[in-house]
Amino acid sequence: MAKTLYLCYFGVREPLVQTQVIPYLVEIKKSGVEVSLLTFEPDLKETWTREQIAEQIAELAAQGIDWHYLAYHKWPSVPATLYDIFRGTLFVIRFIREYEPDILHGRVHLPTLMAVIARKFSRRKPKILFDIRGFFPEEYTDAGVWPEGGWLYRAAKRVERWLLKESDGFVVLTERAREILFPESIESGLDKRGRPVEVIPCCVDLKNFEKVDEESRSETREKLGIQDRYVIAYVGSFGGWYMTDEMLDLFSAAREHNPRSFAMILTQRGKKGVAEQLRKRGFSDSDFLVDSVNPAEIPKYLSAADVSISFIKACYSKQSSSPTKIAEYLACGLPIIANRGVGDLDALIENHRVGALIEDFNPSSYLTAIADVRTLENIREHCRETAVSEFDLQGVGGPRYRLLYNEILNKEDERQSQ
Repeated sequence: MAKTLYLCYFGVREPLVQTQVIPYLVEIKKSGVEVSLLTFEPDLKETWTREQIAEQIAELAAQGIDWHYLAYHKWPSVPATLYDIFRGTLFVIRFIREYEPDILHGRVHLPTLMAVIARKFSRRKPKILFDIRGFFPEEYTDAGVWPEGGWLYRAAKRVERWLLKESDGFVVLTERAREILFPESIESGLDKRGRPVEVIPCCVDLKNFEKVDEESRSETREKLGIQDRYVIAYVGSFGGWYMTDEMLDLFSAAREHNPRSFAMILTQRGKKGVAEQLRKRGFSDSDFLVDSVNPAEIPKYLSAADVSISFIKACYSKQSSSPTKIAEYLACGLPIIANRGVGDLDALIENHRVGALIEDFNPSSYLTAIADVRTLENIREHCRETAVSEFDLQGVGGPRYRLLYNEILNKEDERQSQ
């Protein structure tokens, strides 16, 4: 039986790990692969007791995942990260020697760097799967974290080139990212050196959305007191490459045009600041909801909405972006209002007719987009069908990961039959 070690530079409790790592590992395991997971836990001694660690190990073991962990260090930033890379690399070297994995699966750059270095210093040479996902160096410059062209960016790009050279297979989130990094793989699925490349967008487990129907929608709308409101929803963060002012301006334009419009914002951070910004724009507390909810509750809340929004800076790095919120919106039957230039979102909305794209950030464009969405027929059912065809974990994400594992492990595969 093949074995894999999945390296993730996040803590196991992070929502991203719960929704975008563990479910995928369960899917990978379906092909008969033994799965181990390494995470880096922030404030390990302060946030974990021995009993909680034992419970987490047992919980993941019940799903067929062998969990390992190291402490995450945050400050000072660069030395702390280098220290984590060093400790992660030592762990992987020991893991290779003891467990003899066939694949080291790195989620983005830093974990893949640990895997590549560890393989260099190991007698056994497992395959490396570089789960690139986003354009990591460009994301940091586009978000203003690193200065453009600075030494950190240059160092990260140098490391990236090395990882691309050393890896045995790749995952990207969008067709646009494939076109940029591996254009030769569009037809064949292989890069110039015959290594497999797979496009796997951020998927969701549609089983979590099965209870999203008209009954749950009515119940939630009644509970929130928004039965007669036109509800515009947003899920996610603000700031950085997320266009806070523009999204709040859309809420304002909608409310000025239709006083029955209601803003539903589900975010984990900065709730008070967002609420205050809405009040400054003339919203009363009865005109909006700004709250943090458990990921398991997101379908219930979104089921009460009528339309969703996603405004992200159309910068270079976002061509590789596949926001999880898009899959969540569609799974809840919500059409999407978005700006152009983000991942494959343009093609998704235009080809599947599941929303509207805005050309300019102004009240006229916002109101036109809302009006266009309201003319779409049978839209809730159509959005759910699109979620099934494009973002289903078990129908799209899982099979593509299993296909990629088979190719990396040199198993017989009928790619042409897919």
